[in-house]
Amino acid sequence: MIRITVSYPNAEGKRFDHAYYQAQHRQLLLDRLAEHGLQRVEMDKALADGAGGKPAVVAAAHLIFTDMAGFQNGMKAHGREIMGDLANYTDIAPAILISEMAP
Repeated sequence: MIRITVSYPNAEGKRFDHAYYQAQHRQLLLDRLAEHGLQRVEMDKALADGAGGKPAVVAAAHLIFTDMAGFQNGMKAHGREIMGDLANYTDIAPAILISEMAP
């Protein structure tokens, strides 16, 4: 299994619409990527860092795919639309991490 983590760094003066992100953007991901092996989408709204201070990110999504090829094919087919939707909920450039999940 492959986990794609998309996080949005916390920066002063930036906007992030959690309601849109968790409803409309999540549904877009499910609608476009399920046929490419997307198993589930988990979304986080960051509250604090480990010491209770300002978190390093405002939000993150974790997309679980059966394999890397599925993710790559899904983004090849729908990446432009998915990335184009970012403007509807944020002006923060996301950071992306691809991981192999431990058994």
